[in-house]
Amino acid sequence: MNRAGRFTGYLYRFEKAVALLAFAVMTLVIIADVISRKILGQGIAGAPRIAVYAMIIAALISFGLASHKGRHLRPRFADNWLPSGWNGMIIRLQEGLMAAFCLIFAVAAMIVVYDTFLLQETSRMLRIAIWPMQTVMPLAFLIGAIRHFLYALYPDIRPDEGALP
Repeated sequence: MNRAGRFTGYLYRFEKAVALLAFAVMTLVIIADVISRKILGQGIAGAPRIAVYAMIIAALISFGLASHKGRHLRPRFADNWLPSGWNGMIIRLQEGLMAAFCLIFAVAAMIVVYDTFLLQETSRMLRIAIWPMQTVMPLAFLIGAIRHFLYALYPDIRPDEGALP
């Protein structure tokens, strides 16, 4: 159980590093583009597209950051509908369903990435393959599936914010 908590902590640090890197790329590219427009009179070709890719990566990876801190959106209107003695079972079921949801979306995202790879789709502006940027989709959902599976197995490592009252 302690290992599971440490492992989710490592996942969190990895996700945080990727999100920070993506935000840094997005910010630096946009700043460089604006400066180039002001000084040279023209922007950097492809800068907005690179910034959009970085923003998408940051947004998808941030799903895990929110889950780890218990800050993700969760409807709470039905929290007191069932007896409080059932909370342990409900938490396990809730986390198990979330893990299954994430796993289904990870598989679907892997299919999308694989199809994009097979079709050799490229960004017109940047003239690079799209599939490497898309790999963040299955990665984010796979990490989410692992995290919520561990929360289902070990409810005590769940963040407090997401726990039932």
